[in-house]
Order: sequence, then C-alpha cells, then structure tokens
Amino acid sequence: MQKLLIANRGEIAVRIMRAARELGVRTVAVYSTADREAPHTQLADEAFHLGPPEPSESYLNIPRILEAAEQCGADALHPGYGFLSENAAFAEACDEAGLTFVGPGAAAIRDMGSKIVSKRIAERAGVPVIPSFQAPDAASEAPQAAERLGYPVLVKAAAGGGGKGMRVVERGEALPAALEAGGREAQQAFGDATLLLEKFIDRPRHVEVQVLGDRFGNRVHLFERECSIQRRHQKIVEETPSPAVDADLRQRMTDAALRLADAVNYTSAGTIEFLLAPDGAFYFLEMNTRLQVEHAITEQVSGVDLVHQQLRIAGGEPLPFTQAQLTQRGHAIECRLYAENPATGFLPATGRVRVLREPHGPGCRIDSGLAPEQEITPYYDPILAKLITHGATRQEARLRMRALLRDYVILGLTTNREFLLDVIESAAFAAGNTDTAFIERHFAGWQPAASVPADVLALAALGDLLQRENGMATAAAGFGGAGQTASNPWARHDGWRVGAPR
Repeated sequence: MQKLLIANRGEIAVRIMRAARELGVRTVAVYSTADREAPHTQLADEAFHLGPPEPSESYLNIPRILEAAEQCGADALHPGYGFLSENAAFAEACDEAGLTFVGPGAAAIRDMGSKIVSKRIAERAGVPVIPSFQAPDAASEAPQAAERLGYPVLVKAAAGGGGKGMRVVERGEALPAALEAGGREAQQAFGDATLLLEKFIDRPRHVEVQVLGDRFGNRVHLFERECSIQRRHQKIVEETPSPAVDADLRQRMTDAALRLADAVNYTSAGTIEFLLAPDGAFYFLEMNTRLQVEHAITEQVSGVDLVHQQLRIAGGEPLPFTQAQLTQRGHAIECRLYAENPATGFLPATGRVRVLREPHGPGCRIDSGLAPEQEITPYYDPILAKLITHGATRQEARLRMRALLRDYVILGLTTNREFLLDVIESAAFAAGNTDTAFIERHFAGWQPAASVPADVLALAALGDLLQRENGMATAAAGFGGAGQTASNPWARHDGWRVGAPR
C-alpha cells in the first residue's frame, strides 16, 4: 500500500490519515465545497475536490470518488464510518477499479447489512437473537405476529440503523400508525421500506464486541464496550469494560461474537452489537462492518491500534497476536462532542468556531476534526470531536473525563459539552447504572445552567484571533516572511490540491 484515499471527512478522516502516515503511507483527502478549509483537507498529502456540499454530490458520489482515486494514483481506499462505509456496491466498485478496500469483503457487508439475513446467520451460528417477525405484508400479518410476540413490540427498519424507522408500540391499536410511519421513514433513509417486528426488551444495556479478522482465517475479539447512553437511538457516551459484564458473561458474549464473525468469514475490524437484558440474557442486535466511532476506547485498554491493523490486514498481513496475548488494561470512557442543542431535543446546530481550546494531559486523548474559524454546516452528521480518557480504574477514567469536559472550550456554536459533563457527574453514571433509557429517565427536560453572553463571546473571539495572528506573524518571520511556509499549504505549487473549483 503506497497511497491511501480516505473517502470521508471530519475527525475520522484525520484519525485515519495520522495512522497511515505512521505506517509510511501517503494520504489523499476528498472534500466538498463546504469542507474546502476543513482540517482533513489540510492534513493530507493531496486533496481532491468532489463537488457541492450535498452528500449525494460529494461523499456519496461513487463515480467521483473513484475518479479521484484514479487521478491521484491511490492504490487503496479507507471508507471511515458512515457515508459509503457499509455499502457493498461501493466495496465491489473499488475491487473492480483495482483499489484495495480497507474493510471486509462485499459479501459480509451485504449479509450483515440486512437485519433479516444477519439474524438468520446468527441463529445458524448459535448466537442468541431476539424473537422477531419480518413484515413483508405489514397490514395483514403484523397484528397477529405482534400478538404472538407479546406487547410491547419494536417496529424497525430491516435495512440500515441509527434508529431510523424505529417505533416502540405498547398496544395493538397503535401498531398500524407505527408501521406506516416506520415504513415511510425507512424508505426515505435507506430506499427500503421493509420492516421488522421484534419483542421489545425493557431497560436493556447496549453492549458490543470488537472483532478483528485477517485474510488467513485468524480472528480475535478485543473485548466489549458499553454504549447504553444514547439519544434518538444514537450513542453519545461509551466505556470499556462494561460495568455490567463479569468474566463469565464476557466469555459467553465474545464467544458468540467470534462464531458470527467466523460464519461470514469476516476480515478487518467489525463490531457485533448485543442487547443485554436485566436478567443477564443477551441478544444479537446487528453487526457493523466498519470501524466504529468508539474504537478509541478499545485501543486505550487493549494497546492495539485498530486503524493500523485495518491497513495491515488490507495489505495482506496476518494478525500479529493471538487471543491469548490480548488483555484489558484499565478503563476508558469516550464522550462524543456534537454540534447540537440538548435543551431542544438534540437538534443539530450550525455556526463558526470562534474559540477552540482542546486540552491534553495524562490519560486524555482527543480525536478532533476542528479548527478555529471553521464553519460548521448543516450538511453532515454534527459530530465534532471525541473526548477519550483512560485510567487504572473506572473512577479514575471518569474523573479525568470530568476534568477534560470542564477544560474543553469551544465558542461560537451550541454543543452538547455541558450536557455531557452533567451526565458524567451524575450519581447514576458514577454508580454504573446505565441502560438505553438513561437520558429519558434522568435528563428529560434538561436545560443548561447558563449561556455565554454575546459580549463575552465577542471578546473571547477577538482575543483568540489576535493571539493566532501574532503566532502566524512569528512563524512567517522564521520562514523569511514570504512565499511558501510550513503553515500555508495554499502557497504550495506541487499539485497538492487536485480538482479544486476555480
């Protein structure tokens, strides 16, 4: 692997680029017009303009991405997460174009991308699954199926994830409306209105197992992560190990995860997600055939760089360790910093980053795609950065996260930083009493303690701007004050930016 194109943006593109550079691999960024000044375009060795801000014209535009790879001479492609990362047709198109796709084979992506097919495979592999019913003719068959399963039931899309199309139905008279709304939402999100009915598990934990597989049939797990704290069925706080998983349960869950990975001949990094019921029973939920947002906490406790391993596996190398050589060391917590307003139902927010201070210290890691004066647009997922802490114990990791959230400064747009701090400081989280209804139960109607006055924001932004201008002037003087400088990639004339709009 000589040159890697990262078909993504934001913090995950930056994360992959840094890992690739550590392995001596050159990197190519792709960017939309909205991301022309984004950090991931600045960090890459080369950058290729895809098109307008709309994802369909840029980060989801397969022909344009393949054109970028051809023009830049890339021999491999990493999809990151989201966008095209779990698109089997994209993986096949990369293969046909002679590009090494950094991920699993298209067959595994396709099989695990269908909740119906993946459940059948899980059942054959002896992995526990939630009692369910596929509803091809929902109007006539679903009511009887729901009665057999027993209310409450969960209506969910057969394709995709992220909570799209998902509805909890408490009683029979509410089922037709839930089916209609769920099917409509699933069609809009995934182009497939097929629905599933599942027995609803009350107050479960969301626990997942990280797996790695190479092309020689070797597969290992890297233990579990708990991801129960969610809003709109999407995670915002994750930790490992899970406070609810003991050695016996961990063995049973990881064994089940590896059986499923073996069943689909899985290669690269993947995650098998389970629901853990209050009685200790666990059920297969889905498999994510990509790098997870929360992969960093697994790296912190296992000492394994998952992106390095993805790149090495894609390059044909075997796993350099066995299961017996892997251990958990300490505890790690991740908080996802989003541009959103928790006080208004977590609605996405936009704006310009006026002031940014990302603190660092022992046991603290920040995976970020942010820069001062960066414009946060409405076109993409609102994740800004991931704040990760590691400690010898859960309490040490929690206290470090509390300090990191307190010290982190971002002004100019609304974020969930203060909300995350309140979660980390809550008695329920400190005690490890979490489940997927944690936010609804403990933080319904949450409001921030105070907001930053406009005049304070303006003064802070001005001070930050003056400080950065002084720093740039000093750097320019050090490089002769003119022409190409280390801090000015736009002054370069070496073909760094390809396909840029004129």
